[in-house]
Amino acid sequence: MEPAEIAMIAIPAVLVLIGVIWFFSIWNRLVSLEENADQAWSNIDVLLNQRYDMIPNLVNIVKGYADHEREIFDQFAQARNTAAGALAQGDVKGVAAAEGMLAGMIPRINMVAEQYPDLKANQNFLGLQNQLVGLENQIADRREFYNAASTNFNKAIKMIPSNIVAGIKGCTERQLWTVSAQVRENVQITF
Repeated sequence: MEPAEIAMIAIPAVLVLIGVIWFFSIWNRLVSLEENADQAWSNIDVLLNQRYDMIPNLVNIVKGYADHEREIFDQFAQARNTAAGALAQGDVKGVAAAEGMLAGMIPRINMVAEQYPDLKANQNFLGLQNQLVGLENQIADRREFYNAASTNFNKAIKMIPSNIVAGIKGCTERQLWTVSAQVRENVQITF
């Protein structure tokens, strides 16, 4: 075989090999980014479920002191159930909206507690409040991580040339966690 013939066979084979290696490296990168986003969402899921389990205990303690505030407790239960349902479906926008409702209600529960000095001194209530604050901080950190992981994934599936592999793989854009307008507003507490 002549060197020219070898070159005519070797060059296309090397180019195909380079193309295959490129394809699989992009594929693996997309899988890694997708798994990071899934893990970040799972971390949020765990913390939100802990909080959803904690909220009824907080409400029940306050309810024992302020049973006539029934409307607040019913709204709180409805908001919690809506959030838990959206979380179970993996609906990022639904969870964010329900979380906005819950975030707006927590100051109302605290306002009711302020009206009852015995409740403010109740160790169970104080313990739950502190745990809830700690969970809120962890959830905020996890939301930030989820948005960063999802943004990295979204960028990768839109950028050339990885968008070609993303199209073949069937990747779809991840929803980011956004704060609802309700949470951004100042809380109005009136007596």
